[in-house]
Amino acid sequence: MASGKSISHKGKVLKVEDGVVSVEIISQSACSACHAAGLCSMSEAVSKVVEVPLLPGTDYAPGENVEVLLSPSMGMKAVTAAYVVPLAVLVLICVSLSYAGVNEIITGTAGLCGVAVWYLCLYFARGHFSKEYVFNIRKENNYNL
Repeated sequence: MASGKSISHKGKVLKVEDGVVSVEIISQSACSACHAAGLCSMSEAVSKVVEVPLLPGTDYAPGENVEVLLSPSMGMKAVTAAYVVPLAVLVLICVSLSYAGVNEIITGTAGLCGVAVWYLCLYFARGHFSKEYVFNIRKENNYNL
């Protein structure tokens, strides 16, 4: 995967065991780069740990700086599942119940329950998604995978 054709995040290897590399990624909001971020409570950094299958012939050590890569098509699938579908569920339920003349409180509650059901389904299908969304890693200074 070329760097220009993939989504990449810098990270640090936490551990390597059983053919899996655990990498910590620090996700930062856009305002964390602002010069006033220390004065404003809006900036945030969230630590995430991803597990990447170790390819044969590669070796990584804890503390090593790496880049975690994901293809753009996988990123779009994730955005669709996490944001687009729940929005469509919410709008569909709310518009349908509004046209049917249902009370607004019930309509809003039903819409939120529909979104909650969608996220619950995603949670139970996480095993399937973990096999479908496979990350790759490369050492930060090495531009060949």
